[in-house]
Amino acid sequence: MVYYAGVDLGATNVRAAIAKRDGTTIGTSHGATPRGPTGIDVTEGVLETIRAACLEADVDPEEIDAAGIGSVGPLDLAEGAVVDPANLPDSIDRIPLTGPVEKLIDDDEVYLHNDTNAGVIGERFHAKRNPDDMVYITISSGIGAGVCCDGHIMDGWDGNVGEVGHCVVDPRGRLTCGCGRDGHWEAYCSGNGIPGYTRLLAEDDPTISTQLPLEEPEFTAKDVFELAGEDDLADYVIDQLAHWNAIGVANVIHSFAPIVISFGGAVALYNEELVVEPLRERIPEMIMANVPEIRVTDQGDDVVLEGALASAMTEGTGDRRRFDG
Repeated sequence: MVYYAGVDLGATNVRAAIAKRDGTTIGTSHGATPRGPTGIDVTEGVLETIRAACLEADVDPEEIDAAGIGSVGPLDLAEGAVVDPANLPDSIDRIPLTGPVEKLIDDDEVYLHNDTNAGVIGERFHAKRNPDDMVYITISSGIGAGVCCDGHIMDGWDGNVGEVGHCVVDPRGRLTCGCGRDGHWEAYCSGNGIPGYTRLLAEDDPTISTQLPLEEPEFTAKDVFELAGEDDLADYVIDQLAHWNAIGVANVIHSFAPIVISFGGAVALYNEELVVEPLRERIPEMIMANVPEIRVTDQGDDVVLEGALASAMTEGTGDRRRFDG
């Protein structure tokens, strides 16, 4: 029997799935991404999640023939590791992945991708219509893009193509991104960035009335979206997020000319009317290129995990054509 493993390592959660040759998932596991104190602790969390998925599937890890990993970046593909991730504690400077997973499954068929590249692989692998030019954008703890151009998944020499969340959208640089640089799209519009941006806008105009718990440490982006239509500050924030998101997406369109842009990530998935719908309204007025179809992934939270599995199933058999070209 042939088995494959897929792993989705995000800044918030780590998930794993085991599938048979035909792609049928037979075991899953998920948990919170370890917060350190070191990258090895995150590695151990990944390995434990794979073991738990294997246990549910009644499969020994050494029976797995190939594994795919979709991970937060930046990546060091030569070493098979994550280096200085922007949305994890500063004490986590390196997360070894490829080598430890190879050891766990006793096989060197382990394929590491940026999580958004895994997302675009998942989109193309499962899509009824498989455009040669498309972009998958995640708006979650961070922001990133997976790009397929002319039928080829764009990885780059180091696996870090698509870090669009670190493009500058605000040249004034009023907010500092988790990576330490100023003015990045992710600093304003990601799940991690929205609370700080909300506080900044409240400071700009203290006359705006609000019920948002701005001083509470547990204040999150979810609080903002839940009060949409009921709170002046929440509505103002959401309108400003649409402004920055439209700038970021327009830059992506002008850079890669996609036929389709598919959105995923918790912020986009669970707030489509407030996050994605404004893009459909604003983008046609902002670009000189063809207007792409803007949609939300129908793979839901599973799109990166499905892409990681597809990577294992195709690259492990040499059949990369199923998602690339």
